[in-house]
Amino acid sequence: MSTPAAEHAPGLAPADRIAARARGLTKAYGSGETAVIALDSVDVDIVRGRFTAVMGPSGSGKSTLMHCLAGLDTVSAGQVWLGETETTGLRDRELTRLRRDRIGFMFQSFNLIPTLNALENITLPMGIAGQRPDQQWLDRVIDTLGLRDRLRHRPAQLSGGQQQRVACARALASRPELVFADEPTGNLDSRAGLEVLGFLREAVDRLHQTVVMVTHDPGAAAHSDLVLFLADGRIVDEMRRPTAESVLERMKRFDVLRASFDGGARRPDGPAPDED
Repeated sequence: MSTPAAEHAPGLAPADRIAARARGLTKAYGSGETAVIALDSVDVDIVRGRFTAVMGPSGSGKSTLMHCLAGLDTVSAGQVWLGETETTGLRDRELTRLRRDRIGFMFQSFNLIPTLNALENITLPMGIAGQRPDQQWLDRVIDTLGLRDRLRHRPAQLSGGQQQRVACARALASRPELVFADEPTGNLDSRAGLEVLGFLREAVDRLHQTVVMVTHDPGAAAHSDLVLFLADGRIVDEMRRPTAESVLERMKRFDVLRASFDGGARRPDGPAPDED
């Protein structure tokens, strides 16, 4: 049976499985000759019920891609959808409501309120929105993340790993369509980082969530189902069923190509570098 060509393009998937997508997504900072192109006409689909990691060299545009997909940053050109809703056409108030109701966020800095206990931090976004949590779902999230005996503790009474678990529970508590995690293990030691990655994996496998994680760590990416590789603002490759070793090997190729590019750029009499 033949497969549509689009399915072979990095980041693209069958339409009925898409949680979020972008077409021609371009993000530029500045204008004219001084403009910096962070994303260059990116086409990407995020598949439902999958753990997707986004990797690339520093400055490749991976965090910018996440922020644009999540509606945290405006785009210079192109379109972005969450499900069937085009987010690039929404007004600020509508976009704020969409992020609140349909997207969960995890950040490297945890962003917990120090005067609130773990349970209050978890349910705070829903309280602000005037929503009551689904207690059955909330209990399931809390038990999956192993937080039952830490709910009355404030952030200062929790370890870094426990704080990130609370942040993970907060992202999942409203049962969002999509969870974005920006370097979620960046401030954690290796043991706590592995715990959080395991919980994100469980969120996909047991809670049927959709997770997009930006990371620079091949070991973290190995917990995902699919790795998208960015370079110079474009998706240049993808890897299914990644391992830490295979991801590291792929990232080394970026370093070799970048070194070659830089070397060629410094030679006045050398050939023009290949930007593709």
